[in-house]
Amino acid sequence: MPSPIETEALETYERFVAMRDEIDAGRERWSSLADFFTEDAAYIDPAWGRIEGREGIRAFFEKSMAGLTGHGWSTPENWTMVDGHRLISQWDQIMGEKPDGEPWMVAGLSILYYAGDGLFCYSHDMLNMTHIGQVMRDMSWAPPPEFNMPPREPNRDILLPEAWAHLEASRAPRSR
Repeated sequence: MPSPIETEALETYERFVAMRDEIDAGRERWSSLADFFTEDAAYIDPAWGRIEGREGIRAFFEKSMAGLTGHGWSTPENWTMVDGHRLISQWDQIMGEKPDGEPWMVAGLSILYYAGDGLFCYSHDMLNMTHIGQVMRDMSWAPPPEFNMPPREPNRDILLPEAWAHLEASRAPRSR
């Protein structure tokens, strides 16, 4: 039986996924996902690196997803596990359809830390970027004009924000 914090984390994540589904359907904006994060949250993206703070995350979602939403991309959820404040999710990055109707797809994982009050303080998305590149080549993908390239040298710091480091006791605190 899940603990109260695990139940709360799962319920919050279900609302997060429902919002992401609304975004994929074009009924919401990517920036609305930032409302699920603490003011001092960290979001780690495989291409864009570490993004800090709710407003930084809000801007990141809009900039990084420009040219992808509405072009057949979606993120269906497959399964979720929770252990205390930590939540792990497996999802697929659908990148459109092949001529035979099958999806162009790359599997992804996210590790999130739940801070309470319906907010996450950390999210780390993991995708095999070599696989993404291979699929994009195979599908002859060309970026639309509104697409933004990720930074050439993103911040690769994956530690939880200092205020929330106690949620991951397995890692010794390090100075940044």
